[in-house]
Amino acid sequence: MSDNTTPSRPAALGAEGRKTAADKKTAPNESTTPTEGTTSAEGTAPAKGTTPDRSAPPDRSAAPDKSAPPDKSTAPGKKTTPGTSTTPAKGTVPAKKTTSDKSTAAAKNAAAGRKTTPGDRPMTGRPTTPTRSTAPGKTTAPTRSATPGKTTAPTRSATPGKTTAPTRSATPGKSTTPGKKTVAAKSATPGKTTAAAKSTAPGQKTVPGTSATPGKKTAPGNKPMTGKTTAPGKPTAPGKKTVPGSKPMTGKPTAPTKKTAPTKKATAGKKTAAAKGAEAPARRPRRGPRFSVARGWFPPLGTKGRIALILSLLTGLVSHGYHLFRYPLYLTDEGIYMQRAWSVVRETSLSPYTYDYDHAPLGWITLAGWAFPLPKQFEAFGNAINTGRFLMLLVHIASVYLLFEIARRLSGSVLAATVTSFLFNVSPLAVYFQRQVLLDNLMIFWLLLSLFMLLRREVTIRSVFGGGMALGIALITKENAIFFVPSFVYLLYRRVKGSASSRFTSTLWPFAAATPIGAYVTYALLKNELLPSGFDFDLNNPPADHVSLLYTLWWQLNRNQGTLFSHTGLLQTSWLVRDKFLLIAGVCAMVICLWIGLRDRKRNLGFLVAGTLALGYAFYLVRGSVVLDFYVTPLIPMLALNLGMVTDRLLKGTFANRFIRGAHSVTRVAVPSFAAFLLLASPASGYLVHTNTEGHTQIADQYQSKINLTGMQHAQIAWVRKHVPPNSRIIMDDDLWGELHDIRPFYPYAHSHWNASSDPDVRDKLFKKRWQNVDYIIMSNKMRRSMMLNNSDGRENWILQALRNSTRVWSVTEGNIRLEIYRVQ
Repeated sequence: MSDNTTPSRPAALGAEGRKTAADKKTAPNESTTPTEGTTSAEGTAPAKGTTPDRSAPPDRSAAPDKSAPPDKSTAPGKKTTPGTSTTPAKGTVPAKKTTSDKSTAAAKNAAAGRKTTPGDRPMTGRPTTPTRSTAPGKTTAPTRSATPGKTTAPTRSATPGKTTAPTRSATPGKSTTPGKKTVAAKSATPGKTTAAAKSTAPGQKTVPGTSATPGKKTAPGNKPMTGKTTAPGKPTAPGKKTVPGSKPMTGKPTAPTKKTAPTKKATAGKKTAAAKGAEAPARRPRRGPRFSVARGWFPPLGTKGRIALILSLLTGLVSHGYHLFRYPLYLTDEGIYMQRAWSVVRETSLSPYTYDYDHAPLGWITLAGWAFPLPKQFEAFGNAINTGRFLMLLVHIASVYLLFEIARRLSGSVLAATVTSFLFNVSPLAVYFQRQVLLDNLMIFWLLLSLFMLLRREVTIRSVFGGGMALGIALITKENAIFFVPSFVYLLYRRVKGSASSRFTSTLWPFAAATPIGAYVTYALLKNELLPSGFDFDLNNPPADHVSLLYTLWWQLNRNQGTLFSHTGLLQTSWLVRDKFLLIAGVCAMVICLWIGLRDRKRNLGFLVAGTLALGYAFYLVRGSVVLDFYVTPLIPMLALNLGMVTDRLLKGTFANRFIRGAHSVTRVAVPSFAAFLLLASPASGYLVHTNTEGHTQIADQYQSKINLTGMQHAQIAWVRKHVPPNSRIIMDDDLWGELHDIRPFYPYAHSHWNASSDPDVRDKLFKKRWQNVDYIIMSNKMRRSMMLNNSDGRENWILQALRNSTRVWSVTEGNIRLEIYRVQ
């Protein structure tokens, strides 16, 4: 073999290599492709078309290629170590740079995987013939792996005690300049780089090179162990090197190394096996959790989620929109809020009477803003209360969307969101109260919007400010929203904890929430109605000269009605009668959510927030103060939220069982669907059908078209317009106030018994507290009972006396509902 030939395969040490293996201590799994005039060095990449065997130990049986002529340049009796850097002797001539015209056919054949010498086949698992020796006393540094057909010039020899830098692969057609250090070698595969081993000073151990899998090395001389048996001819465990001559060990006996078949010609653009092994990517870091409320890692909605959301919105539209203007009866509080909205539009004041700060005004300001742009304003849908009820329908649909997204983001499950929305839509409690024009329904919308803003994927200034503003609006819509504030504060703390803007956002949020409240307090301060006269908070002696915001708040905090759990309380007489399932199961779900959330507050933040939201408002209801029947309305979505999350958690826990794991995808939908069917079909629940007083099963009142409760009130108003003069002095309930004041003929002297007994202008100037000044009394359902409850201090004695001195001129009865009209004698 001539001196200009290049070995066709990267080779392990041969017979000569065994003599110098102890000196080199290099890893055999990093093969090189020496070019003309260079010594086979460690750390260089194999030539194109080769597939070096990185796992196989050196074949000790292979002898040097006898066809190669002896090296005449070495001194007699001295042996050179290929690839070992030595101190150059004096008078030596630097290695000459080879030119491109010296590339031989053998080099091209080596790159293509063909034989270099007749009769010799390149083997991937056995050593090849060592390259020619350098001149006496001269060694060359490892050169760059040459591109097929190109040769590079050898670099200058390393100075004793200094380490030369590994060379980089040569660019085709370019040669390196002698005497300059080159950078790390690149793999022959285009675009991929392998880590090169570093040469060291004579007598020192080499630093172990990088393995095929980046990031793992073994100490020189150690046997690589992977815990598995390596296949013949395949690389050993990733990233582990062996000392030449040592046997690779994998924890089990390995099969003897087999000779590999002659390499095939490498196709341009395709990677060889060696390149693939060297370029194996590092193991990907372990994937983090897919769901986290604190970090805003929420799963995407997806197609199934969008379908579930659309179905939830349609369910809410049907359940709350059908029979909207017929069921239930127009109630007193509906009339109060619509009369105040009427006053905002017609009189630009907060109330047609003296505003005593009994409720914050933003709720009926919202109603006024809704009615003002309509074509007929308060009569756009027939009358004032109907107009307000249509707004409640729109508010409910918006609340369904917000609650669906909140449940999905707190639980990470579309199933939990679907169950929550279903209960919020079809619960008889929800249908009954959320159709009515109540401040509680508006408060729920603002609360859910504030919670939704805090559950955005990123906690931005806009979301924090918007969430705070929404909470502030909820507070000046209905004051009992304050019982939800602790849960909101904790959620905000967990969302911004550890962020760079945590201090700013934790200050911005309460500032935004306090802005609407500050505007309300400023209004009372400008009117000199913030504090009572003489700073007197005596509940037995109300301020006589003007009303006071702080005095009214103090009075509301000290009202006492008794226990909610008595046999005559609202829990027994109103709430459980309409929906036992939601109240009982919802309270149990609240306890479960609190237990799950407190066990692991870091991972189960959603359960903790849902549980505390329901717990805070439940405390408000059972605290012992005055509670009206519609005060339960804000608790409905919170109990539904807890039920949805617990249902999802229980189903997930059940499906972890190995016996039904295969059918869980269908069962998770079938089980809630079957439970929903039972709720709707069971007369005991009252969701879709119920048992009437006669013992017959029929469609529930909220969906029964034959029931027209508000039609009774329309008939009552029609009789008044036909038989009662417009200038008559009338005592009535607030549910008919808008009908008699906004539609011609007007009845300017028609007032509710609440205002006739408490407002000085009505009580002392119009009626003068004499029953003889009353012409008619229009009785709504249960109005007599309300008058008795409001007469604890005797303020309505003169009205009750007028009722005793009157004659009933009209009445209608349907079930337990009775409407009447009396003419005072």
